[in-house]
Amino acid sequence: MDYAKIITIEPGKMGGKPCIRGLRITVYDVLDYLASGMTEDEILHDFPDLTREDLRACLAFAADRERRLASTSN
Repeated sequence: MDYAKIITIEPGKMGGKPCIRGLRITVYDVLDYLASGMTEDEILHDFPDLTREDLRACLAFAADRERRLASTSN
């Protein structure tokens, strides 16, 4: 998935953390909600500005970041 158009990083917003489409919702927030057991439907209900594609973009971003970290540690 090409998450580059969905995940944005703006130095003056949310301390430069990766956010979803310039909103004040960070990738970390979404991952934390999923890890705590919230379903996609619950997240989308609580945050109506988000889409399923946004949630998939967060997962793809995290997987890509993990992949890059793993490749630099070898």
